[in-house]
Amino acid sequence: MLVGYKFDAYPEKRNIIDIVPDAKYKKVRDFFSLKQRILSELNRLANRELFSIIDSYNQFYDFDLNQVSLFHFLNTISYGSTPWITTFETLLPRFNCLLSCPRDRQLEPDFSALRTEAKMHQAFKALSRDACRHIIAMSDCNANMQRRLLKEFPEYQESIESKLTVMHPPQKLFVSTYADKHLSLDESIKFIFVGSSFFRKGGREIIETLESLRDKDKYSLELTVVSSLDIDNYATKETIADVEKVKHLLQQSDWINYFPKLPNHEVIELMKKSHIGLLPTYADTYGYSVLEFQATGCPVIATNVRALTEINDNSVGWTIAVPKKKSGEAIYTTEEDRHVMSKLIREGIERAVHEIFANRRIILEKSQKSISRIIEYHSIDRYAAKLRNIYLEAVGANKT
Repeated sequence: MLVGYKFDAYPEKRNIIDIVPDAKYKKVRDFFSLKQRILSELNRLANRELFSIIDSYNQFYDFDLNQVSLFHFLNTISYGSTPWITTFETLLPRFNCLLSCPRDRQLEPDFSALRTEAKMHQAFKALSRDACRHIIAMSDCNANMQRRLLKEFPEYQESIESKLTVMHPPQKLFVSTYADKHLSLDESIKFIFVGSSFFRKGGREIIETLESLRDKDKYSLELTVVSSLDIDNYATKETIADVEKVKHLLQQSDWINYFPKLPNHEVIELMKKSHIGLLPTYADTYGYSVLEFQATGCPVIATNVRALTEINDNSVGWTIAVPKKKSGEAIYTTEEDRHVMSKLIREGIERAVHEIFANRRIILEKSQKSISRIIEYHSIDRYAAKLRNIYLEAVGANKT
């Protein structure tokens, strides 16, 4: 069985490429890949975004020239007749018109205007056709968001929902017990943050809160930060001045170990040498770092947004409750909203750190539960077996 895929970025490696052992995987090209490269080059030459390339990334048509058994995409719609499935992290189709849908501050996006978008109907028709065999949501949160969107398009609702299933990403286990970490509970407690979008993922709140606790409560703690400090201007509206200020602090602090970028295997080694993982994020579609933290025996301090409620709770880590919409997305539209979010994140981090230093053995307890959780809910073998059956069904073979 030959499985075609469009991109080989980190999410594809996590959810698609080489997951099923007896399948072969092949990177494929198509019309939209060519279009995306052309538009990217024009944007580069103009030194600004003349053309949006999001839609080209998330569509596929190869005139059925790629000789594969089926395609497995991420967030992508195919218009060909070759059997295909797609795994998605927010909504399908992942088009600019959908992502930029008008949003009320506290309510869900208003999808009604999309009824007149021809591109949306074209995509839903493709999702309804026989060639589309399955759509795989990475979380229940994503699946429910998709169902809400489909209510605006009832003519496609039944057909597409019948293909919808939920499969949380698989995760390799890096330690089998806390003892494998060879990390004392009696010395400095080591925290770690990993994420390119430093501000959106709560990096500023982490540094300022931990620094305050070191000064005020004399807690012996260290922090490792792996982040390129990217500005994504999505949730926290950070500026270049904010980035420069944090960069200076990271480089000058004797209690922070800072790495702008590292290969994933080196990040995993840092996690294995840490006690606590951190993702007090304003906005995340999933939260892969939480799975990696847990797989290295690091219980996690995280907000309760989107899919994070499905992979982290107060039994295996620490949850910071923030104001949310029904979809699970945090409310951060206005400056006041962001102030509330920041305050709650700081208070949540502080509560967790106080609890940790009041009883350090809680790290051991939650570390073991985190490891057990990965084994139970993110087994690579079980994920691969389920995906194999989906592939076999997609190409019309008998399950074995």
